[in-house]
Amino acid sequence: MEFYPLQISNIEKNTPDCILVTFEIPDQLNELFNYRAGQYLTMKIGVNGNAVIRHYSICSCPIDKECRVGIKKIKEGVFSSVAHEHWKKGDVVMISPPTGKFCIPENLSDPDNYIAYAAGSGITPILSIISTLLRKQRNARIKLFYVNKTSASIILKEELEALKNQFMDRLEIFYFLTNENRSVSLLNGRITPEKLDIIFNVLADITQTNHHFICGPEPMLLMLRTYLMNHGVSKDQIHFELFHSEGTSKQLVKNIAKEHQDETSEITLIEGGKSFKYVLPTGSNNILDGALALSADLPFACKGGVCCTCRAKLLEGEVKMMVHYGLEDDEIEAGYILTCQAIPLSEKILIDYDA
Repeated sequence: MEFYPLQISNIEKNTPDCILVTFEIPDQLNELFNYRAGQYLTMKIGVNGNAVIRHYSICSCPIDKECRVGIKKIKEGVFSSVAHEHWKKGDVVMISPPTGKFCIPENLSDPDNYIAYAAGSGITPILSIISTLLRKQRNARIKLFYVNKTSASIILKEELEALKNQFMDRLEIFYFLTNENRSVSLLNGRITPEKLDIIFNVLADITQTNHHFICGPEPMLLMLRTYLMNHGVSKDQIHFELFHSEGTSKQLVKNIAKEHQDETSEITLIEGGKSFKYVLPTGSNNILDGALALSADLPFACKGGVCCTCRAKLLEGEVKMMVHYGLEDDEIEAGYILTCQAIPLSEKILIDYDA
């Protein structure tokens, strides 16, 4: 993964715990940093001599030729704390070109009906997607169901309201609040299967909705995906980006390690044309963390099985993947794994990041 120095052209407070950061893209990097609505940037900073890498979804619309992300401050979050407390206009940040598969499908028909679901900072890629759809498709109709704690914590609310005013006959927004009472009981608390029953009986027709876009924490995403598929929505109509994955189950790792007690796995990683070899007690840890503990320089970001930054091809051996939200079925069949979720099971393992 290659990083490029980009200068902050603007930084503004959006909510008490979220900032919007706009980056200036030099002419020579315009093509490299072209992005599709829904994609994210991977950023790298140095903290106490260590590289800290995080990815943040682009919330601007590619039609506007602007590159902006929202960064929510996380309690004890190393990267977000630096961004909130130290970044200013003119600072330079090392950033890798846009990537990610949470995008608008190609060859959409017009008119189409869409529903988007978001929670908290999950609105960042959703805003980019719905803004692009509304501006590219003259007859697209969109409903957004957006969950936050309070009205004051609604990220990008001003931008959403401006979009609704611009496309008032084609965009409807429903704000759900978990820590603040609304006059409409449906909008109090999180989205649940019972509330979805009401939504699809009163507010939307699930049979006439062409695509669903979901971005938020794992429980919300899994509930929505299960509900939609149980009600006849096909897998290719459901598009999602997962924020705040629980990642690898520690108990499952312990169980695997117990099954392979006293065994070791010799692991060879190929990245950037170079080989890195190490030995890991079989089943004791995921392949990425085992290598990072030995100071290997490998690509990663979320460590939750979502972003695919650590995607690589398994050429030899056997692993157990705890979760693989970011991989498509054909990628898994072709032998690709997420090293942050891959637990070694065999004596020898060969993995190629360059494949």
